[in-house]
Amino acid sequence: MKLKLLSLCVFAATANCAYATTADVKKTWDVSSEVGAIITSGNTKTTTLKGGIKAKHNLENWHNEYKLSGIYKEDEIENDAGERVTERTNEKYSLSTQGNYKLREDHSHLFIYGSYVSDYFGAYRNEAVVSVGYGLRLLSRDDMYLNAEVGPGIKRFEHHNNSSALDDNGNSLAGQSENEVIGVGKLDFNWQLSENARFTQLVAVEYGDSNTKTTAESALMTKINGSLQMKVAYNVIHNSDVATEKDNTDTETSLTLVYSF
Repeated sequence: MKLKLLSLCVFAATANCAYATTADVKKTWDVSSEVGAIITSGNTKTTTLKGGIKAKHNLENWHNEYKLSGIYKEDEIENDAGERVTERTNEKYSLSTQGNYKLREDHSHLFIYGSYVSDYFGAYRNEAVVSVGYGLRLLSRDDMYLNAEVGPGIKRFEHHNNSSALDDNGNSLAGQSENEVIGVGKLDFNWQLSENARFTQLVAVEYGDSNTKTTAESALMTKINGSLQMKVAYNVIHNSDVATEKDNTDTETSLTLVYSF
């Protein structure tokens, strides 16, 4: 049921964005949807669905960006009773929005950013971030660019209900939420390798006293036709401080189709 709901959300939102781009805001919107699925049967049965939408809205003084993504995975395993049962092994949803106010200098801006992540199997159950700061283009060429952003923010994160994490006094943090002031930084690299191939590298850091989260995505996109692209991506999420039963680093390799409007 959740797989169907995620599919419907991705395609419904894609349809809405496609309609918007054909209206009066056609020249100011840049919208793309990303969908991937892996289903296996036989000795091993798994179902993985990944989807996302990214929209950029370019105005006279503002450049805004909106992102929505989700991943859901089920695996068939054998329980202690010897029965074959289906078990959810990954489920994560994220939403973010960023507004960039353009400054007079070339390729510089002030930004305000907000994000929310719900992760059933990650280091934390959910995370919310609000930050502001300054962005600047460090490298600008016809075939590549490098953007950088830095600023302060506030982060709120919730521990899983079964977490073994303890506070400074030795009390359990299971199911508890924490708030802290953080510093944020981001590097965004884009290289147009050829007319039909593009490489991107994104690295983002949220630095805090209790935890530092580093996110990186390396992706190669190749054009299939005018609007359809194939994307191969490798994602890494590293948290410096997690509960003992959790790993510090999560990785994901994906192959998806991206449709641009």
